[in-house]
This record gives sequence, structure tokens and C-alpha cells, in this order.
Amino acid sequence: MAGTGITTDLVGRSLIGENDVVGTGGSAFRAVDPMSGEAIGPDYDECGPDDVVRATTLAATAFAAYRRTTPDERAAFLETIADEIEARGDAIAARVMAETGLPAPRVAAETARTTGQLRMFAATLREGSWLQARIDRGDAGRTPLPKPDVRQRSVPLGPVAVFGASNFPLAFSVAGGDAASALAAGAPVVVKAHPSHPGTSELVGRAIRAAVQKQGLPEGTFSVLQGAGHELGAALVTDPRIKAVGFTGSRRGGLALVVSAQQRAVPIPVYAEMSSVNPVFVLPGALAERGSELGAAFVASVTGSAGQLCTKPGLVFLMDGPGADDFVAAAGRALGAVSAAAMLSPGIAEAFGTATRATASSDGVRRVAEGVPVEAIACSGVPVLFETDGAAFLARPGLQGEMFGPASLVVRVGDDDELARIIDVLEGQLTATVHGSPRDRELAADLVERLELLAGRVLYGGWPTGVEVGHAMVHGGPFPATSAPATTSVGMRAIERFLRPVAYQDVPEELLPAELRDDNPRHVFRRVDGLPEI
Repeated sequence: MAGTGITTDLVGRSLIGENDVVGTGGSAFRAVDPMSGEAIGPDYDECGPDDVVRATTLAATAFAAYRRTTPDERAAFLETIADEIEARGDAIAARVMAETGLPAPRVAAETARTTGQLRMFAATLREGSWLQARIDRGDAGRTPLPKPDVRQRSVPLGPVAVFGASNFPLAFSVAGGDAASALAAGAPVVVKAHPSHPGTSELVGRAIRAAVQKQGLPEGTFSVLQGAGHELGAALVTDPRIKAVGFTGSRRGGLALVVSAQQRAVPIPVYAEMSSVNPVFVLPGALAERGSELGAAFVASVTGSAGQLCTKPGLVFLMDGPGADDFVAAAGRALGAVSAAAMLSPGIAEAFGTATRATASSDGVRRVAEGVPVEAIACSGVPVLFETDGAAFLARPGLQGEMFGPASLVVRVGDDDELARIIDVLEGQLTATVHGSPRDRELAADLVERLELLAGRVLYGGWPTGVEVGHAMVHGGPFPATSAPATTSVGMRAIERFLRPVAYQDVPEELLPAELRDDNPRHVFRRVDGLPEI
């Protein structure tokens, strides 16, 4: 980048600590431009087992020093990463668009989300409540037995493996939420870059490495391994120096990592965000009042980012009656006017075609509308909308499978009993959405209560696409939405995945961590004898 002193040329290397590394896996790969279908350089050599050992050994060595950094020091590190990403913004944006086909506004928004969540984790570190500091004061005079002095805080697990996501090359990738929350927790990170955007991963990885150097942190604090094969991921997850895993991707990929992690001599947690169809329930009053309006808005959510968002509404359930025909007709008109857009990779485009063909061939399913093909786009996904009824949906479990792309299925539900049976068979979800009106209050209240057991986020009105990064957000949910339903991968509570509680009983004041000493020198939020400290 001219005039900044920052080099943004790609050299086709993995980044292990301070070194640019040629992978030893024995093969090479390139990114593919989804617009043209052509491979784009440079070549990236696949990392092998020796590269994994090198990266994880550096990470384990770095952990001893990195975990002792203060929250203020780690906060400054995260803020420096954000600054370094922004300093390379033009080069990163150009490469993201070349490797994914995503439009410039989406890339700009994702860049802002990436740097924003880094800075939000920095602020969270300084605030201190994430430490979960608690003090139960002792009482030597208690009878019949003295009460011990017990104090608790959270400590990092150790080095974390992070897998870059295909659909968020920035916000869920090298510097995304998994990496940011692990680094905030005090855990070194080894990233397996997604093979669909190796150049983006290299550029962002160099930004993080620059921040490591500027902050004087151990070189093993961060590494990026390039690779297109499954072997690299398996080697990383089974390496004994890795203590936890963050993953966003397919159900098959996530479950493979869970199995590998559980078969280790010492099993480790895998926080995998996998598949979700994000059901939407449109109740009778809402349909009667604004069926056409809701139908058009639904399609905008389905087709945004070519439907390649993990929160895309893949199922919508309509209580059959007044307004249902208006919803379907408006949705069909809106979708029929949407042109095909680039899918993120040839593999995703192929999987989308397979999934939509399977839905189209199911008994009881009809095609409502199809979007406009664009032959100039090599890896395109043509939007498509299907319709069926509740009986057919209940009879064919495959209809609740994910169609990752601009497609969805409308299900007409006959009555409340049929709706209840449908909810009983739905898998765990990231989100569930209800649209109702004042006349639907009783049904909506019952539905919200049931959906909180099904999904990590329940919406009333609106649409599930768009996940706000904040303190209250939950991006998680029961299996198979995630492998760990008690956690979130978005928002400030994501840091909790890479921490564990430790209690200190009758430890002398001078040996206690600073946040547990009587004078609370870091001024963190604490609970003392069960009550907030004032």
C-alpha cells in the first residue's frame, strides 16, 4: 500500500509465528474467482503435520507469557489488530471481492464488524466482569467448623485452534469472533485458513502478526496455516497442545472435528456452529393484516448475500387462512425479480444445486418461483422458492434440511395442533422468528415459550439475517445448530468459551491474582459474599 510503509503483496505463504513458511504437505492450491471460475494466484502450499507441530509448539510456549499479560495489555493488542486491518483496508477489500464475489458494500460492512468486535472485546477486557471475580470471605470463628476464605476468577484454557468460515472471510475468519475472543481470553491462536480465501487470510494474518510485534508479544501468540485438505484440520484438532476449537461451517465438518477432539487422550471442547434453517412462523393476524408486505420482506432476507448467511430463513410456516395466498404470491413476485448472484465457491454452488434439486423432487412440493439466471457468473445460485403443506412436511424429514443459498420452503399449516407437531420435530436452530399481531397474542406467547427451547435467538417481527455484535447477543443454539448450546460465538460472552473457573482457598493476599485481592487494584466488578461489591 503506497505511502503507508505496509506491504500488501501476497507471497503465498503460511504464517507461523514470525516466519513465512512454505507448507510441507506436498501439494499446492489456489483460490478461485467465483465470478469467472478461474483460479487466481499465488499458489499456496498445503501445510502438513510438521507445520502443525511447529505452530502449536510456538503457541504452547507463548501461552506461559501471554496468559500473564494484563487485560489492559491484551486490550491494546486487540485495538492494534483493528488498526492494522484498517491500514490494509483497500488491499484486503480487493482480495475479498476477488476470492468470494461479495460486493463492495458487504465487504465494507464486514470489515467494520471485524474491527468493531475487536475493539468491543478490548473494552470488555478493561471493564473486567468477564473474569467472574467472586469472593466468599472466611470466618475463623464460625461453629461448628471455621469457614474458609474462597475466591474465584476465570483463567484461559490454553492454545486455541480456529477454523475460518467460508461465508464470512473477515468476521468469522482469521481475525473474526473466534480468534478475537480467544485472544481476549489470554489464549494464543492457530488459525486454519479457509481454502476459498487464502489471500485474504494471508493479508489479515500479516496485520495480526504486525500487532503482535508492535505490542512485544511472544511470536507464537498467533499463526495461520494454509491448506485445502481435511488432514490439516484433523492434525490441528488432535495436537495435544491445542486446548479448544472454534469452528463455523458445515454439519459434516463440525461433527468430524467433534469426533476427533473426543477421541484424544485428553478430550477438548469444540465450539462448532454448523447448520440451521431458522424457521419463521407467520401467525393468522399478521397474515391477514400484512401478508403481501411480509412476503416481499421475507424474500429480501432469503436472497441477501445470495442466501449464504447462517441465519437465512430457510423455512417459513404460514397458518393457512386469509392472507396466506397474498404472502406466497408477493414472495413469488419478489423472488422472480431477483437475479442470480455469485456463490462463494464452486463447491458451495454445487451443493446448493444438489439441495434445491432434492427439494424440488420431493412429493408434495411445488416450485413457486425462480429468479433470473446470469450466465456470466460462473458459480451462480439462481434464487428459488418452494411450497408444501404441513402434512407433507411432517411425512418427509428431509424437507427441513438446509439449502445453503438463495432458496426457502413455505409450509402451509392447517391448525394449531399441526403447528405443535411440526415444532416437535424441528431440529435445534440458531434463530426462530415470530410475526404476529395483537390478535395473535395468546398463540404468540405459547410459541415464544416453546421456541426458546429450540433456538438460541427468538425474534418477534423482523428477520433473522443480521447478527448484532453486543453484550446480549446469542449466536448459538441446540444441536445441530451448534455442538455447544450453552455458548455463543457472537457477542462478548463468546470469551467464556475459552476460560475456566478456578477457586483459591485460604491463599495469602500477596499470592492472589490482582483482581481477587482485598484492594481490587484493577477495579473490576466483583461479587463479595454473593452481593455486588460497591
